[in-house]
This record gives sequence, structure tokens and C-alpha cells, in this order.
Amino acid sequence: MKRRELEFVLTFEGPTPSRKSIQEKLAALQNKNENLIVLDLERTRFGKMELVGRARIYDDEETKISTERKYLLKRGEAKAESEA
Repeated sequence: MKRRELEFVLTFEGPTPSRKSIQEKLAALQNKNENLIVLDLERTRFGKMELVGRARIYDDEETKISTERKYLLKRGEAKAESEA
């Protein structure tokens, strides 16, 4: 399969980072387009400024669309201005 799976622990200060900001940071660290990254699992630990997550990084858009579950693809999309 044309993807890599990545598990990560993110330490932060202040409010929990948005899915979009996590996606952007992972894209920068992996030298990939942020549209090729799908965040699957994000859990914050109670009382800690820490988030445990899992991401899948695809080589191309076609593989991502044919493989990934539809609801996860929708979560990663930017909201239209009327929804925001």
C-alpha cells in the first residue's frame, strides 16, 4: 500500500490544537502535502497537556480516496464559510 502510518505524542500549552494545525505540522515534519495526511485517532490525557494520535500519510490523492473511510476524509476537509 502506498501509505505510512505514524503514531505520535504531541505536547502543547493552552487549548488543544485543532486537527488542521496538527495536520499542517505533520506535513511540515514529513515534507508532504497536508492534503495527503489523514488523522485517525486523537486522545488527550486527562490532566496533561498531551495528545496521543495516529495519522496515515499517503503518497497520492487517489490512494487516499480509494482506501480511507469517508467520514475521516470529511473531518479533514476545511469547512465552508457558511458553516464556520
